[in-house]
Amino acid sequence: MRRSRIAASLVSAFALCAAATGCGGGSTTGGEGSNNSPKTLTYWASNQGTSLEHDRKVLGPELKKFQKQTGIKVNLEVVPWSDLLNRILAATTSGQGPDVLNIGNTWSASLQASGALLPFDAATLKKIGGVDRFVPSALAATGAEGQVPTAVPLYSLAYGLYYNKKLFKDAGIDAPPTTWDELAADGKKLTGDGQYGLAIEGANYAENAHHAFVFGKQRGADFFTGGKPTFDSPQAVAAVKGYVDLMAKDKIAAPGNAEYAANQSVRDFAKGKAAMLLWQAAKTSLTSHGMKSDEYGVAPVPLLDPKASGDRRVNSMVAGINLAVFKNTDNHDGALKFVKFMTSDAEQIALNGAYGSLPPVASAQKDKVFATPDLSVLRDALTKSAAPLPQVPEESQFETLVGTAVKELFADAAAGRPVTESSVKAKLAKAQQQMPKK
Repeated sequence: MRRSRIAASLVSAFALCAAATGCGGGSTTGGEGSNNSPKTLTYWASNQGTSLEHDRKVLGPELKKFQKQTGIKVNLEVVPWSDLLNRILAATTSGQGPDVLNIGNTWSASLQASGALLPFDAATLKKIGGVDRFVPSALAATGAEGQVPTAVPLYSLAYGLYYNKKLFKDAGIDAPPTTWDELAADGKKLTGDGQYGLAIEGANYAENAHHAFVFGKQRGADFFTGGKPTFDSPQAVAAVKGYVDLMAKDKIAAPGNAEYAANQSVRDFAKGKAAMLLWQAAKTSLTSHGMKSDEYGVAPVPLLDPKASGDRRVNSMVAGINLAVFKNTDNHDGALKFVKFMTSDAEQIALNGAYGSLPPVASAQKDKVFATPDLSVLRDALTKSAAPLPQVPEESQFETLVGTAVKELFADAAAGRPVTESSVKAKLAKAQQQMPKK
């Protein structure tokens, strides 16, 4: 998901949801815009563009197409990431909410456990075109393994290594790094005179958790074993220390990056303050900061061992946005028509093309708009070397707690305090202790 914001109170909110009568979404207020009409839908969209207004400009014409085709009006609200999850949780407990909504795909298993979302069983998937239309890796992030998913993929993202071509040339570096050792070595050549090798968002706990996951996969860490958290395993400790050491030991990230939150690292990269960036489909964001597409390249995220196989070749989480329907919507048929419309080839090409993301619909991915060098790298990562974050109901707590532990370790690094195996293990053990008990 892009810029995910996870509420620490997720489990308790779900418990309230389970206890509430008629838990689920769907407006019951009546009047203009009410879901009581089969000719009206309410849709909560996540902020995918450079601003909420940008999203309204992108989505508005497409929703008018849907109304022209079906006679169903869609009342759109674009919800900032900082508010989206809390809004969803409030809707599940109150019964007041949209018919259709976007969710970050890392929330899928957690929201699935609430029971508030419509299951996409085989019959329901058939109504929107069938399961075979979707890229398998994107489908893997739609709910817990072995359970009926409660969402379908809408926008797909993967991490890539963005690098500044001019800064690389000036430093005498001919090609982007393929291993973490090479990245550290190149980063040192690119650091100096107020410029750093790599931009990091140390205060962005979602980004921290995503990178800890990838570093972990390459070292054999899963963070959950048999459904139970294993945050402080030797492999997990090595993974988190390896990531934080980019600042603490290698010193290729600015100490000030420890305080960076959402999108601040993109700004530094676009302005030439950092030569490399680990990011998800950054084209739209970089353009908004004035960086031209020919000024940067995109390479696969490095590996610990280039000869590794299986999970140890994972270099990205399966990132993206899913589309879900509240189970108690008053316009079930209209909601599914809207999902089918939004996942059609034409809309997948139009919307993902506008946002710089990748269609999770396989046939739409073949369009020439997604054949650019940067998106080709990200598509390969998504289809060949990405893995979904742990698809367990407690995934959101994993992001919050592990991401916060990494944030605290970056703060230590920025302050000159030592980051050791012991200190990393202590932070991760504390995070594990804070996980809800089953």
